[in-house]
Amino acid sequence: MDQSAKNRLILPKIPTGIEGLDVITGGGLPKGRPTLVCGSAGCGKTLLAMEFLVRGAAQFHEPGVFMAFEETETELAQNVASLGFDLPQMVRAKKLLVDYVRVERQEIQETGEYDLEGLFVRLGYAIDSTGAKRVVLDTVEALFGGLSNEAVLRAELRRLFRWLKDRRVTAIITGERGENTLTRYGLEEYVADCVIQLDHRITNQVSTRRLRIVKYRGAFHETNEYPFLISRTGISVLPITGLTLNHPASRERVSTGVPGLDGMLGGKGFYRGSTVLVSGTAGTGKSSLAAAFTKSACQRGERVLFLAFEESPDQIKRNMASIGIHLAPYERQGLLKIHAARPHVCGLEMHLLGIHDEIREFAPRNLVVDPITNLVATGDESQVRSMLTRLIDFLKSERITALFTSLTEAALPIDQSEVGISSLIDTWIALRNLEYGGERNRALHVLKSRGMAHSNQIREFLLSHRGLELIDVYVGGGEVLTGTARLAQEAQQAVEVERRAQQLALLRRALVRKRRTTEAQAAVLHADTEGELEELSLKIRQEQERIQGVAQQREAIGRRRTADLVRPQLGQPAPRRNQKRSQEKTLRSNSR
Repeated sequence: MDQSAKNRLILPKIPTGIEGLDVITGGGLPKGRPTLVCGSAGCGKTLLAMEFLVRGAAQFHEPGVFMAFEETETELAQNVASLGFDLPQMVRAKKLLVDYVRVERQEIQETGEYDLEGLFVRLGYAIDSTGAKRVVLDTVEALFGGLSNEAVLRAELRRLFRWLKDRRVTAIITGERGENTLTRYGLEEYVADCVIQLDHRITNQVSTRRLRIVKYRGAFHETNEYPFLISRTGISVLPITGLTLNHPASRERVSTGVPGLDGMLGGKGFYRGSTVLVSGTAGTGKSSLAAAFTKSACQRGERVLFLAFEESPDQIKRNMASIGIHLAPYERQGLLKIHAARPHVCGLEMHLLGIHDEIREFAPRNLVVDPITNLVATGDESQVRSMLTRLIDFLKSERITALFTSLTEAALPIDQSEVGISSLIDTWIALRNLEYGGERNRALHVLKSRGMAHSNQIREFLLSHRGLELIDVYVGGGEVLTGTARLAQEAQQAVEVERRAQQLALLRRALVRKRRTTEAQAAVLHADTEGELEELSLKIRQEQERIQGVAQQREAIGRRRTADLVRPQLGQPAPRRNQKRSQEKTLRSNSR
């Protein structure tokens, strides 16, 4: 089979324009086929069907027909005006046609054969006059409410769905939920090509709406149950992101607002577009750290959306000013927007939608949520985790750097977050109070920071009028010392350093004295040696002179006595042959 033949076999779809619904349906509703939207009263069936028509006409240039059996055109216009839809204007522009068909059950009498031929004629005229591509019938129970003959009812329902298919219009038919079936008659879901179930439930006294694709012939679709919201801009089905993990990852770094903490994160801070969790028990400085991050971002000229669930904007600005963080000027400059609300005023999905709307309206590059643990009041832990997962996916897709604070109960381990989203977090900073010596002091350490080298040290965390400061802590006896214990350790260390410095000075002075004494002794010894050497030299000269004098005296005596005519050289003996003769002459001379 060639590619063109394969393309012809793929079920064509048309987008609804409803945020998120086109994502989970894989592109929209089946083109030219009827779709059943069923649910209990108040779940949003009529609004979803009307938005399907309005979006189609406004965004995709597909006119539509809304045939109502319960509400008039004026009532419908008033109802959808709260969503921002100007129904009368679209009717005047011939983009939509609203036809109210009055059906009173008490006026219906089953006489003879019953059929929908009159409805087909009326609906066909509306489609032809507007060139409609989209049709809504609201609701099917009102149309058949007066019939008790089940066989006729089933036959006409099948005929209605077939007629819509033959006209090749994409239709939505709304239906009320039955006791044990999706619809009251239990047949519509089998005849329709696509079935969407809406549900409105109450959890912890907070209302939530859910949407599920029960059936979709000829197409792959998501089968999970998704929350959806009705807001001032229409219907939003969540999640609108997060179906795939294809978020961009930036290498740009942004400051934390605390130089010491930047240093613990390689000297550069967080990654742009990452998610940061600051957890700790009450009073450890979570909000202060969030405010420091906010100030740093505003100083860079970046917008920050600050979502507060515990304090009012004025209280936040007052409290942060006490530690040198002044947020009011940035708010006046339009760089900071503080949105404060109690978490239980609406459901988790409404909070999520509100955050989406605020982000689209304010376009921040940074988001602070303080604290996320307050959301537990509006749902259980799994619901909060699901909501935060969708929020994190959305923030990552928008490349928004987000900082969440989380309150940790004292009984929980420091490496466990209250809502269990630590696996979704890129950087996790834990704050805690250390008790020592009758006082409590703050400490900070980085539990994890993906993609960067970070410090494993515990640092003391100080709050003062100058702002936030991280200082080194001391370890004594295997315990981390902070506060006065650290000051005592510093004082003790200073005393020890001074003592060692004094001892070193004494040793140096003793060395100088020893050197001087040695040099003096060496000088005396040198002088004594010089004297002895001079005396020895004198004696040597005297002895040499004496020996020379004796030799000279002997020579002089010998010359006076003229004993020899030939005098041998000084120091040389006379020849042996003349020695005897010379002795004899001496004897004769003496005898005379």
